Amino acid sequence: MFNTAIAGEVQHHTFDSPTLGHPYPYTVYLPDGYDAQASTPYPVVYMLHGSFGNERDWVAKGNLAQTADRLIRAGHIPPAVFIMPGSRSWWIDGHNEAARSAFFNDLLPHVESTYRVGDTRALRGVGGLSAGGFGALNFALEKPEMFAAVAALSPASYVPYPPPNSSAHRHPALLDEQGNFDTALWEQRNYPAYLEAYRIKVTPRPSAEESDVPPVPLYISAGRSDVYDAEFHARQLRQAMERIQPNSVRLDLYPGGHTWRVWRASLPAALTFMFQHIGDTPIGQ
Repeated sequence: MFNTAIAGEVQHHTFDSPTLGHPYPYTVYLPDGYDAQASTPYPVVYMLHGSFGNERDWVAKGNLAQTADRLIRAGHIPPAVFIMPGSRSWWIDGHNEAARSAFFNDLLPHVESTYRVGDTRALRGVGGLSAGGFGALNFALEKPEMFAAVAALSPASYVPYPPPNSSAHRHPALLDEQGNFDTALWEQRNYPAYLEAYRIKVTPRPSAEESDVPPVPLYISAGRSDVYDAEFHARQLRQAMERIQPNSVRLDLYPGGHTWRVWRASLPAALTFMFQHIGDTPIGQ
């Protein structure tokens, strides 16, 4: 007899953000049977939306709740909480709002005081699509001590600059007072700017067997016919990261473009990859 499918609960909330000066919106997925008094905290993954997107996209367009339900039911990932924040910026402290600072200074403390979720690296992951992949990657590179894994789906991490058709060229986060794309800001906020400091943090010193901060395992995906040439940029990213952490990068390529079809298709692999590293005890130990 077919069992009634377990289903997590999706809620939409806001809280006052001192950094932004306005309410900070987010969507939360709570797994079936979520227990606010659980003896051990739940793993938590922060999933970032794309350019001009919002906090409802991952549930409304990305099938995140159904995918999480299915993976939890199959035992591929543990019961976990997913936080899908909303941002008007590209997850940077841009020209229109301090999205990066609000994420770290306001959202994380709010979530960790509101829900029974982990507040340690071992129980925390971050992922995103397109501009959200750009943001998730940058967060992990800047603060590897905070995230056990990162997933970047069709990341808008273009080197040296976004292609002319990218919405980066018209997004208020990246436009200066004259309305021009701010190339200097892009260079300061894109992943190459973080790589050397990240490499030093996660590479063991000559006298040590292990670094103080482990590398953050990275999952990347892209569509083979992406109009922003995401496959090329994803391969560049993989190459740069494999020089630092050769055994902790995975790239999956999918048929399709810069579309929800590709992101929905790659989400199960992304979450399964992340949860090989998120948890109290790394798999294999």
